Formats: sequence, structure tokens, C-alpha cells
Amino acid sequence: MKQQFAALWINQQTDGTLDVSVQQCTTEQLSAGTVTIRTAYSGLNYKDALACSPTGNIVKSYPFIPGIDVSGVIIESEDERYSAGQRVLVTGYGLGVTHTGGLSEIVRVPGDWIVPLPDSLSLREAMIFGTAGLTAALAVERIERHGITTDKGPILVTGATGGVGSIAVSMLAQLGYEVAASTGKAQYEELLRSLGAKQIVAREELLPERPRALDKQRWAGAIDVCGGGILASILASLHYGGAVAATGMTAGGTFPASVFPFILRGTALYGIDSVFVPSTERVRLWSRIAAEWKSFTHTPSWIRELQLTDVPAFLNQLLQGQSSGRAIVKIGKDE
Repeated sequence: MKQQFAALWINQQTDGTLDVSVQQCTTEQLSAGTVTIRTAYSGLNYKDALACSPTGNIVKSYPFIPGIDVSGVIIESEDERYSAGQRVLVTGYGLGVTHTGGLSEIVRVPGDWIVPLPDSLSLREAMIFGTAGLTAALAVERIERHGITTDKGPILVTGATGGVGSIAVSMLAQLGYEVAASTGKAQYEELLRSLGAKQIVAREELLPERPRALDKQRWAGAIDVCGGGILASILASLHYGGAVAATGMTAGGTFPASVFPFILRGTALYGIDSVFVPSTERVRLWSRIAAEWKSFTHTPSWIRELQLTDVPAFLNQLLQGQSSGRAIVKIGKDE
């Protein structure tokens, strides 16, 4: 008899709506791969919410298992680089988008997608970071490599109560930067300060009634998850030679910007993509996360642990902008 296991399946109904529920399945229903993993945890991201939405335009064919993050233990490998019993994690590539994803008790992936888990990081901690943590790490390093040191002035982080934003606040603060955290959720001010934010900026401040191509210089740099008018406002308010690392578009995929910040203040706009980061870079970044930034996992009030059956309701909240912090899904054992 074939072994059955639980997974979150998305099924498209005849009227175009999606049914998202936990169902039993077998490995024959998983996408092809050379390494099979018993899942310990998955992390939840905005892209997962889009995958479960009929208007999300993420998943192209159904039925499907979402989940762009997974950590677990290898149970079978056809790839000589990996062996049974090894602790690993996977983020990005096609996982949970074109390839059956991490919201499943069993996951099968190509060996090239795997990152061996650093010894000092647990499977649970790996998913507290997940794609959000990898994205935040890429953005923070982009700020560093641009030459913005801790004495240059405040670094703005937008969407600071979300996954990428909250982790970025913590990472920057641990490096000694003065962090300004922007949010539309005033009730989380104390939690943001506990992560290291020195000042709180209301989201409305970044959306003036009369936007200007160049505004008062406020930020040495910024990590922006919003896009839209907020990104345009940030660009207009950067210090001379400043930079923005753009990681998302929750406020829109287009922005009404001017070339003035670039040609009159020498600013830069960097795009951050964590989906197709080369394997060697992933390994290096995860080692840095484990060595320098692990303390983010010690903020339990900011981390929500769910069961697989809780996921559909939570993803709906995520789409409505009603969530904060990091949500992880406990699926198996943290070995």
C-alpha cells in the first residue's frame, strides 16, 4: 500500500473559485525531484497567500500544493551530495509556484535547490527566517555594499510589521544602524522598538498629498517592501548618495518617480530578488544569518506557530493586511 501523508491542496472549482484544504496524498502526486524530505516546518509568505487566491496569478495549473519555504530531514536522496538524515532547507526557485511546495508532510525537490542547514540553526529557526529572512539579508547587504555605514544616518524600513520588514529592522539594529520603522499599525510600536527600531514613522507620512520630486533629505538608505507612491516618496527623501533596496510591491507595482533624485543627489535603487539567488550565495547568507542574526528568533511575541489546518484562514488574513510578524507552520518533528 502506498504511504499517504497530509498536504495543503488547492483545487480549482468549475466557477473559478479555489478550494484550499488539507488532504491526503502520495508521493506520486508530487513534482519530480532527486531528494525527498520529511518536512518539519514551513514558513508563510505573501506569495503563499497569492497562490491561494483566484486573482493571485501565481499558480498556473491545479490541483497544487503551495508553500515557498520548507525545512526538514532528508529521507531519500538520488543526489550524491546529500544523504538520508541530513537537515536541510529550501526556499525560492519554483517551490510552491511551479513545483509542489512546502505545505506538505513530504516534499520532493531537485538537489540544486537544497541548502544544508547550519549546525547552529534549528529547523524551526530556519523557517522563522525563511524566504523573508533571506530577502531581508540580501537587502541589508545591499545597503552595506553601497557604502552606507552606521554613522551616515537613519535607515528606513517600510512594512515593518511584516515578515521581511520586521526581520530587516532586527538585522539592521544588530549591526548598529539607527532604524526608522514605518507601519500603518500603530498598535505595534512597542514591538517594533523591541526589535531595535529607534523611531516609528506612520505610513501616512510617506504618502504626502502633494508629492515632490525632491524633498527634505531624511534617510541615508531604505529597505522598501511597498513600492507604489511610498517608494517614490522615499527616493525623494534620500540623503545625497543614498540608496533604496526594493523587495516588494504591497502598495503597487508602479511608482510615480522622477529622475531628479538620481541625477541631482546621486541616489540608487536596487532590486532584491531571493528566488534565483545562486546556491553558493545562499549557503553564505544562511551561515551569516545563523552567526549574526539568530536573536530575531528570540522574540516569541513576534512569531506565530500554526498547524496545517490553520493555514487557509491565516492566508486570507495576510491578503487583507491583518497579520504581523512571522508565521510558521509546524508540520513534523524538529529533529
